Amino acid sequence: MRHTEVVGLWRPTDAPPGAKTRVSRATDQGGSHTSHAHKFVIKSTAMIRQSSLTRFIVNKKNTTGNGEIQWCFSQVKGTLEDDVTEADLISCVEFNHDGELLATGDKGGRVVIFQRDPMSKTCIPRRGDYTVYSTFQSHEPEFDYLKSLEIEEKINKIRWLRRKNQAHFLLSTNDKTIKLWKVSEKDKKIEGYNTKEDSGIMRDPMNITSLRVPVLKSMELMVEASPRRVFANAHTYHINSISVNSDQETYLSADDLRINLWNLEITDQSFNIVDIKPTNMEELTEVITAAEFHPLECNLFVYSSSKGTIRLCDMRSSALCDKHAKLFEEQDDPTTRSFFSEIISSISDVKISNSGRYMMSRDYMTVKVWDLHMETKPIETYPVHEYLRPKLCSLYENDCIFDKFECCWSGTDQYIMTGAYNNFFRMFDRSAKRDVTLEASKDIAKPKTILKPRKVCIGNKRKKDEISVDCLDFNKKILHTAWHPNENIVAVAATNNLYLFQEKL
Repeated sequence: MRHTEVVGLWRPTDAPPGAKTRVSRATDQGGSHTSHAHKFVIKSTAMIRQSSLTRFIVNKKNTTGNGEIQWCFSQVKGTLEDDVTEADLISCVEFNHDGELLATGDKGGRVVIFQRDPMSKTCIPRRGDYTVYSTFQSHEPEFDYLKSLEIEEKINKIRWLRRKNQAHFLLSTNDKTIKLWKVSEKDKKIEGYNTKEDSGIMRDPMNITSLRVPVLKSMELMVEASPRRVFANAHTYHINSISVNSDQETYLSADDLRINLWNLEITDQSFNIVDIKPTNMEELTEVITAAEFHPLECNLFVYSSSKGTIRLCDMRSSALCDKHAKLFEEQDDPTTRSFFSEIISSISDVKISNSGRYMMSRDYMTVKVWDLHMETKPIETYPVHEYLRPKLCSLYENDCIFDKFECCWSGTDQYIMTGAYNNFFRMFDRSAKRDVTLEASKDIAKPKTILKPRKVCIGNKRKKDEISVDCLDFNKKILHTAWHPNENIVAVAATNNLYLFQEKL
């Protein structure tokens, strides 16, 4: 394995003069130089995701006559005002493994954790309400003095570790630094110290004439978030993915050109397991866009590229996984190739199913489902917003074509979900071959309001309930989504709000 040693020195902007922090020897001079032909692949990695958070609950039994699922509004959290600060835009969403907690990160470096309301699980009908559990500042803006670059505090990814005791643990990362956080509850305090008063003032030992046994007393519940580990200075480029291994002892982190393997207990070294950086950066043809461990097999992981390919690597065959075990790629149709073909084929997200058998990838126009046993072509392809194909030129000019949409599986792997523009998001039923387009909007923020499926028309003849493709707001976009692991509850990021939806009662 390529071993990354931490040997250099740098100082954050908020550190006092003389304060020093070590940086990685793996840092490349001139790492920000890329070829003009592939400017878009680096640009897409660095672009800012603008979002908000929306939750929905789905039940197959509650359907309309044509089989479509009905939704109704439950509650909304956060301001609905149009004037929203950039720091409040949500940049990632993640449920923990039992769905009791839901974490969100924003551009201001904050992490907000929501907890499932216990009453909502016992009431009839069962609800899925979440309340604020904890809020803490995960990352601060920093400055890399070696490269003269500002490091944003924006949270790129959050990943939960499986719970082993009363505390919860999660990983959060910005562009350069990964942190392991411990979130724990405290509802008791110790009183009756011998050497200090309950107020904290130390007692004079000469005045202590008797000994007393300290006792535990109940106190108001307090949730504490404390950083347990800081994994820094191992990435030259912006971190786009982190993924916890199924062994719960290691995790990977990926940037544009490298993937590193970490042990959760060791912060000062990592092992470089994938490196696609060419000797001459002018020869750069692709970048890594996403990476994820297999949910069941600790030796397997996948990573996607801007060329539309996905590589599956097996760490048993080699410590260096530059050579893949399988390559998943769909050949382009030469008759449909255009100037934008290479750009829209870039994969923005890849997720392995909960069963471990299938894999889902999201490019700009479609969601594809792959069988891990068949590399030649996807077994399912779902168009997300085909009506935008005639508008690719204008989307290229306003940089929207570089937006990185995420996707997610339902707990049973039957449904998949991804986002689109105009605060639309798409859900696909793999069994019934049915799809629906829904909208996260403040216009439906009224109790028991039924969410109506949205349709987009291309021509001049527009029906009453349809919206013209020319009226879509490309500044409102659903980039980040998550699905409850055990129930049909989903989280959708779409500005700074948390919308709660549920099946029609």
